[in-house]
Amino acid sequence: MGVTEDLADDLALQVIKYIDASDDENVIAEIVKILGATSQTAEEAFLTSMRVRRANIAARAHLLKKVKKLKSSRLPPPD
Repeated sequence: MGVTEDLADDLALQVIKYIDASDDENVIAEIVKILGATSQTAEEAFLTSMRVRRANIAARAHLLKKVKKLKSSRLPPPD
């Protein structure tokens, strides 16, 4: 990735960690406002990273549920 994407992705990761700790979703709008005031490119890169990372988190959580369900549905081997 380029500098813009790298910086935006790092910021997105930090924002996601903050949201996980605080449940403060408003921070996204605040960050977007700051970025958008100075760099539309940085704003778009940040929003893209947020969407990609959140989609990945949701997909992994879904897969984990499916794996747990599969493991719990298997019968134990006979004695």
